Amino acid sequence: MYIHMFAFRFKPGVTQEKKKFIVTEIQNLQSQIPEILEAWVGLNDSPRGVGYELGGAMKFADRTAMDAYGSHPVHQKLLGWLMPLIEPIEVDFSAYS
Repeated sequence: MYIHMFAFRFKPGVTQEKKKFIVTEIQNLQSQIPEILEAWVGLNDSPRGVGYELGGAMKFADRTAMDAYGSHPVHQKLLGWLMPLIEPIEVDFSAYS
């Protein structure tokens, strides 16, 4: 299993309405990109968030599946309009239980 985690700081001017739209659009990726096995995303309400207002995680079968997600046209389209609005951080790792 391979996990992709992310958190976003929003750039000035991004409204609450737009933030909720972003959450919905990221959630919708699971139904559009078959490599995503599970996905969780939401607005951060932790007092320790150090400015990161959105967090999420996605589960993939392996690194190859995550790489296919990364280059998928639906994901690339989302990144096209999302990247100018955020300062992201990402963590990807193989999960062992």
